[in-house]
Amino acid sequence: MSRIEAICTSPAKGTPKTIRTRATLRAGHGLEGDAHAGDWHRQVSILPFERIEEFRTRGAEVAFGDFGENLVISGVDFTAMAIGDRLNCGEAALELSQFGKVCHSRCRIYESMGDCIMPRHGVFARVVSGGVIASGDAVALCSGVPVGH
Repeated sequence: MSRIEAICTSPAKGTPKTIRTRATLRAGHGLEGDAHAGDWHRQVSILPFERIEEFRTRGAEVAFGDFGENLVISGVDFTAMAIGDRLNCGEAALELSQFGKVCHSRCRIYESMGDCIMPRHGVFARVVSGGVIASGDAVALCSGVPVGH
């Protein structure tokens, strides 16, 4: 079963995110209380739980939120998904908007490990419909559903 393993937010960009048990996703905005929320295509950042666990087996001492991710989700094969695919998370729906990202500077994780998984495995989404989400909520895939339908 696919599910939310962690929810993380921070009030300022460039600071570690704090784990929360519940949060509210606002349509067209992102996670309430998170500095990266706003009117753009990367309202919510996601990392697969399995990629974080693999990175930990390589010796990385990282906590959820250390990569700047908002959601840690298990059981989803993001490599099989496409831009525009949707995820239903708790009461909310997300639409995938970007895979990976360019890191313009080396983060603490890269400095200590010589690698960072966010550029390769990070996934970004827009909030299509808002609602409350909680750690442990099921995540359902709704592939190929265009915006507005």
